[in-house]
Amino acid sequence: MAGLLSISEPNADSQTDTLNNQANTTNELLAMLATDAIKTDQNVTSKHSREQISQLFDLPLMDLLLQAQTIHRQHFKANEVQISTLLSIKTGNCPEDCGYCSQSGHHRDTTNLQAEKRIEVDKVIAAAKRAKASGSSRFCMGAAWKHPSAKDMPYVVELVKEVKALGLETCMTLGMLDTNQATQLADAGLDYYNHNLDTSRRYYEQVVSTRSYDERLDTINNVRNSGINVCSGNIVGMGESRDDRIDWVHELLKMPKAPESIPVNLLVPIKGTPIGDKVLAEGQLPVLEWIRTIAVARICCPTSYVRLSAGRESLSDSEQALAFMAGANSFFYGDKLLTTGNASQSGDDRLMRELGLTKQFAAPRAPRVLPVMDAMNGHQTQVVMAD
Repeated sequence: MAGLLSISEPNADSQTDTLNNQANTTNELLAMLATDAIKTDQNVTSKHSREQISQLFDLPLMDLLLQAQTIHRQHFKANEVQISTLLSIKTGNCPEDCGYCSQSGHHRDTTNLQAEKRIEVDKVIAAAKRAKASGSSRFCMGAAWKHPSAKDMPYVVELVKEVKALGLETCMTLGMLDTNQATQLADAGLDYYNHNLDTSRRYYEQVVSTRSYDERLDTINNVRNSGINVCSGNIVGMGESRDDRIDWVHELLKMPKAPESIPVNLLVPIKGTPIGDKVLAEGQLPVLEWIRTIAVARICCPTSYVRLSAGRESLSDSEQALAFMAGANSFFYGDKLLTTGNASQSGDDRLMRELGLTKQFAAPRAPRVLPVMDAMNGHQTQVVMAD
């Protein structure tokens, strides 16, 4: 026994030293986060280097969730969530080759998705009215385009104006935008434009080849410069590494301003898509890693909405509760997200009651350009509204 003790004691000391070193590193990081949380009038996002983002991912989960929730409460009302509804206004036959997406024309023979042309304006408005009646404050419209064409712009501008007239916030995802298209949408009063980075720059070529990473950033810059709020997130669980998730967060922080809305999607692997088939064969990302990603996004982008998007329908109530604890404060209502399933609204309502969550009211911004009539001469002019 003496021999066994003499062998085990150095190992125990070594383990203790290792644990102490890890604890010291954790305490230093937590102290930095506490300082950042106090300085709420400063741009906290600029303080996190890639190394610090990596350290956040490595925190014990309970410490990470505690810090994420603490920072969340510095900038948002506790237990309040923003609810959106998403409608596909044009489905399928997209020229992009995104490896996860059933709407890609490159995968239509294997996914057998039924393509649909643009939905009539009155049907979109009817869907928006139903969304508002159900309690959604934001109505999101997505079209499977590489970019909207010139003939598409009057259609989407009309949709923005009509949906805003209902008192809803508006969001669109239409592919790439040039400066003129972004300005047209801003003038119509669009509140948010979604254009996800999807993953890190390094892993991006494993996901899509028909659009470059820099082209995505160009669209985001055009949206930002037009005055529209940016909605840009990722999809975790596509086979990327944690380093790629770290790089994605770091990419957000390299922007002049972090996106106002950050969807953190958990891949819904679709049979017939290259990435979907790969994940179905090799196994999906653990849910806790997705929750870690949400928490790190919340800490690094404290004033952004962090949205639970795709993948939520497969989660248990407890897993969703952890996601809200991690700082998520936005999610989608409805049984379908574009072409993938979503949690049922009745289930969401029940879970919100059990968690004590309340819905945030809509706060759409005014159209940037409004017509003004001169009472003296009857001439009509336009004025630009301040955001």
